[in-house]
Amino acid sequence: MTTNSKNTHTWRFVTFAVAVLIAGAVAAIAVASSGRTQAGGTAKPTIVLVHGGWADSSGWNAEIVKLEQLGYPVIAPANPLRGLTSDADYVRSVLRTINGPIVLVGHSYGGAVISNAAVGVSNVKALVYIAGFAPDKGESLIQLVTKNPGTMIGPKTLLQRKYPLGDGTDGTDLYLTEHGFETAFASDVPKKLADQMWAEQRPFSQEAFASLSGEPAWKTIPSWYLVATQDHAIPPATQMFMAHRANAKIFTVKASHVPMVSQPAATTNVILTAAKTVG
Repeated sequence: MTTNSKNTHTWRFVTFAVAVLIAGAVAAIAVASSGRTQAGGTAKPTIVLVHGGWADSSGWNAEIVKLEQLGYPVIAPANPLRGLTSDADYVRSVLRTINGPIVLVGHSYGGAVISNAAVGVSNVKALVYIAGFAPDKGESLIQLVTKNPGTMIGPKTLLQRKYPLGDGTDGTDLYLTEHGFETAFASDVPKKLADQMWAEQRPFSQEAFASLSGEPAWKTIPSWYLVATQDHAIPPATQMFMAHRANAKIFTVKASHVPMVSQPAATTNVILTAAKTVG
């Protein structure tokens, strides 16, 4: 065989191998894409998970793993925790980058954020509150958390730390004490994990705690609510009040204020129940 014929043979083999690889990649993409469709063939909604104060997006880890295994696209943006209006504006900016239907999930203060962020975003099709605040227009977290007895959030469980604002003045961040975190926030979380969560807690500003809500999205968007019956942060009676007022589909779980950590299966079930109604 001449050198030219050997080169031609080698080139044909390489071309064939590349074609096979490309075909395989295309098939893999097709399989991955098909995994993100509902049984009826419609695209699955994107699940957006919004954490609250004294937490971060890692609190959703178990839910993210399960939802992604089931083929749902998931985003868990960092909630700035600076003020309700600006936090809602930030989350809304994230929502506007997403094509297709959205299931918007909020825990604790994140519930207040999603109530405001979803306003005007037409592809948000469901709101899910996980032991979350669902304020009405003109309500603050302070008003709601003290509406019924039972909260352990207060002067004895809070630490205040000043931080600089851009205008040269100071704001105030609210942290939970270690005892407050273990009793009011994460009483059913194993101590080793609760200690780690406490050390990593992201404070939220006093301004966010006192901010007044705008017109809430739950008045026009279908809602689901998981009530944590052993919650010592937002009293369960207040959670029930907000859930009924929002005309939400109500679920309950025996859990502290962080059911997404201590009861991830129950939390995921509520999110999936909402997601399956969205086509």
